[in-house]
Amino acid sequence: MAQHKSAEKRARQTIRRTAVNGARMSRIRTFVKKVELAIASGDKAAAQEAFRAAQPEMQGGVTKGVLHKNTVARKLSRLSARIKSISA
Repeated sequence: MAQHKSAEKRARQTIRRTAVNGARMSRIRTFVKKVELAIASGDKAAAQEAFRAAQPEMQGGVTKGVLHKNTVARKLSRLSARIKSISA
């Protein structure tokens, strides 16, 4: 348990940041899941639309420090490739 004022403050901040980061990650996962469902259904237009909505969410995760930039780049690349592979 925190003994000093500064340590108590850091503990409070950590609790708050953990909640915010958890919500942000949950939001990102939801957007990615929408893209994957659209890919699974075989609807290229819906998949592209869902991908366009998911991209800024994932990039925002990089900006806020909840995801590494290379992780997001890899995931976006793989999703994009899967969308392109849907028969036109």
